[in-house]
Amino acid sequence: MLKITMFSTADKVAGQGVGSVYVELLRLLRTQANDELKIQVNTYGRADISHYHTINPQYYLSTFMPNRGRKIGFVHFLPETLEGSLKLPRLFKGIFYRYVIAFYKRMDQLVVVNPSFKEKLMAYGIPEAKITYIPNFVSSSTFYPVTDKKRTELREQYHFPDKFTVLGSGQVQVRKGVPDFIELAKRNPDMQFIWTGGFSFGRITDGYAELKKVVDDPPANLSFPGIVDRNKLVDYYNMADVFLLPSYNELFPMSVLESFSTHTPVLVRNLDLYDAILKGDYLGADDVDEMDRDLHELRDDPAALQALQDKAKDAADYYSEDRLVKIWVKFYQDQAHLRKRG
Repeated sequence: MLKITMFSTADKVAGQGVGSVYVELLRLLRTQANDELKIQVNTYGRADISHYHTINPQYYLSTFMPNRGRKIGFVHFLPETLEGSLKLPRLFKGIFYRYVIAFYKRMDQLVVVNPSFKEKLMAYGIPEAKITYIPNFVSSSTFYPVTDKKRTELREQYHFPDKFTVLGSGQVQVRKGVPDFIELAKRNPDMQFIWTGGFSFGRITDGYAELKKVVDDPPANLSFPGIVDRNKLVDYYNMADVFLLPSYNELFPMSVLESFSTHTPVLVRNLDLYDAILKGDYLGADDVDEMDRDLHELRDDPAALQALQDKAKDAADYYSEDRLVKIWVKFYQDQAHLRKRG
């Protein structure tokens, strides 16, 4: 049995996708791979594999310790993907960005959740052979579809009107396209807009002052319930007619997978990286005007909405837990073999 040590503080900050990825993977391996893998968390005893989910300085120092085994780094972001997320002083930002790449270069192998990031990592001098693509996933027991009757009951329970409902989710920040989400709500007072998530990193969030004003005093048809517990988040997806993610930059958003798992139609901003992972299971728009037109079409054309819902169902099957647990177990076994051979 392989000893795997997970290093992570991702679950210490609520409302961020990195934490969701970590929690989902830990749960999956502990429940469905416990015959092949012994999982430890944040311990410094001997391990066959050390899997780093966050880039804390103490974790970087641990890579120089003996008995760490094969060192695996999970690439949740690159310096360029942090733009629009955090507002950092110029000098500190340059130092931090160099540290991010130095951390990745300390790894024996990197895992990316989007194959489009391979070339970007290679541009930093990391060999392609050291980069593996494994997609994200979510638990179908946590995120699942409900009946139309239940959806109506949920809207009543949460005090939302029975009108066409658009959900967005993620940290409230510029990179996530929240200003466009707000603009769409202003343009469509006859629709209900909900954004789940908050300012996970407080005042250093990019655009904090301007966005905080709207969060504190939103239009009547726009709700910001804040950071929602994962066991309640499924209710919000099921209340929605459409999930809209207007982000300007992503890797592999967990919110899209959560939407798929609840069979909620997905509308996103057109980004090249989606071509590699979502395979046309979504509707893409170039800007806020196109998003506005798409929302009206989906509201007014039940057949178009149903077709997009069917695509969400297909995507949920592809990113199933049963498929991904096999991929992760084989990956760890292959990495352990490379360690022994080396």
